[in-house]
Amino acid sequence: MSYAHSHTPTYSQANDKVTQMNSLSMVMGKAVKNGYRESFKVGAEGLIPQSNPSQHYDPLQIQVVNFYRFEGESDPGDECILYQIETSDGLKGLLVDAYGPYADDLTTVFMQRVETIHKKLSKGFGKAEA
Repeated sequence: MSYAHSHTPTYSQANDKVTQMNSLSMVMGKAVKNGYRESFKVGAEGLIPQSNPSQHYDPLQIQVVNFYRFEGESDPGDECILYQIETSDGLKGLLVDAYGPYADDLTTVFMQRVETIHKKLSKGFGKAEA
């Protein structure tokens, strides 16, 4: 299954189509209703589903379907980003991370690698390396 679909949007810009969903819990609830039920985290091995911690995915094995940024109105510590992710074997789920100074370093580096790989693939540079 290929994840370099031409109809898949890149995620260099935050989604502005869901501005009425202004809270993290509302967006997460909608994503779960749409089948994104897994909770992911990033570890040294890659993206890890919480339902199966022995499984992990490298950046070539995931596609970011969408992402949403949330800004804290009074506290920068409330700023976070929610990624809707689908893996190469069809697992759908969510990854939440702070952004800015409170971002998790492993998650930031991993997601930068994902974005770089998918940009190269979408521009037709052939195989990208994780």
